[in-house]
Amino acid sequence: MKINKPKNSYLVPLLVVMSLMFFWNLTRNINDVLIPHLKRACQLTDLQSSLVQSAFFGAYFLLALPAGHFINKYGYKAGMVAGLAFAAFGAALFYPAAETRFYPVFLGALFIMASGFTFLEVTATPYISKLGDEHSASSRLSLSAAAGSVGATIAPYVGSLLLLHKEDIAESTILGMDSSQLDKFLESEANMVKLPYLTLAALFALVAILVFSLKLPSIKDEQNSTPHSIRETLKFRHTSFGVLAVFAYVGAEVGIVSFMIRYSKSLHIEGLTEQKAAIFISVFMGLVLVGRIAGAWVLKNFNPQKMLLISASGAFILVSAAMFFNSYTSLWLFATIGFFTSIMYPIIFTLSIRDLGSYTRSASSVLILGIVGGAIVPPIMGFISDHSGILWSFILPLICYAYVVFFAVNGSRISQSDHSPVI
Repeated sequence: MKINKPKNSYLVPLLVVMSLMFFWNLTRNINDVLIPHLKRACQLTDLQSSLVQSAFFGAYFLLALPAGHFINKYGYKAGMVAGLAFAAFGAALFYPAAETRFYPVFLGALFIMASGFTFLEVTATPYISKLGDEHSASSRLSLSAAAGSVGATIAPYVGSLLLLHKEDIAESTILGMDSSQLDKFLESEANMVKLPYLTLAALFALVAILVFSLKLPSIKDEQNSTPHSIRETLKFRHTSFGVLAVFAYVGAEVGIVSFMIRYSKSLHIEGLTEQKAAIFISVFMGLVLVGRIAGAWVLKNFNPQKMLLISASGAFILVSAAMFFNSYTSLWLFATIGFFTSIMYPIIFTLSIRDLGSYTRSASSVLILGIVGGAIVPPIMGFISDHSGILWSFILPLICYAYVVFFAVNGSRISQSDHSPVI
């Protein structure tokens, strides 16, 4: 496929898509602050509050493939406009959710908003890769991923300023309120989400109008092969193990940052408020950004399987060590995991689609299904936290990183018994 357009004609659409990546990553990572906020505002258990991530990543799991079909039929521009419209509607639903303080409405709003982000994410990567010279595609993708990581890094801090109190309100204070005082308090807590999410709704709506009005380059994908079924694709050993590796990687990362604030409070460190604890999530995401920038060079010069082994082993060791401390050291160890997880996904992805020939496109789509780890691992952690204490919930990320170690050592090997893919 060749697109004969001057380089400058791609600047505006590239900036538009990069800005989308920034805002949807910023919005997505506010969830880590939204969890403790809604836990208080809706009087939830750890399991119930973790369903924030289930609603969000569940949308990715359910709509990733339908979004791909929609984009194939109607084009990238339509995919972006549809995604922004869904995101705007979902964000706007936070107003009635806050008015009713009915938790399922919050979850529904998050699911719809995440549905929009699914369309944007499925659109962005292939679209950016085609906006210009093929040889510079990886550079454009890295730059765009960096823009998204910047949004993810500042999100917890911005979210903490908007949704968390500068000084924590003691649980004993809340328990001491009479029914009238408690109702007013919970109402004021719920109302805190209105301004941030209505602002996001307006922003997404305005950008949707902008994208609709722009004359973006129309790019068609080349369809050189018939897509294969999920069952056919998963017959390849390294691909099926790769889907589980994506599940483990996403589940562990989302689980850790989801409970970082809640865990920090369990340490009872004097002066450490929820708002201050959110900074450790920003450090985590900032180290993800640093790791991805460094990874662009590392992955060109070192064996990817060895690097995945080092990354997964490092994350496993850090989680283990963090569970033995009862101080700021524990939080810094958890935050440092971000650096080790930063290059896991691209390595898992590339190892999982090796030597697949005509199955490569289908395998790439199937791997997206592993994102459901972000919807499943946090609730299990919440269940463990409610019944055995939050410290023990981090056993689950340990298991996840142990599996990624297995994938690096054995699961990523291509089985000789696999049928040779059709080229």
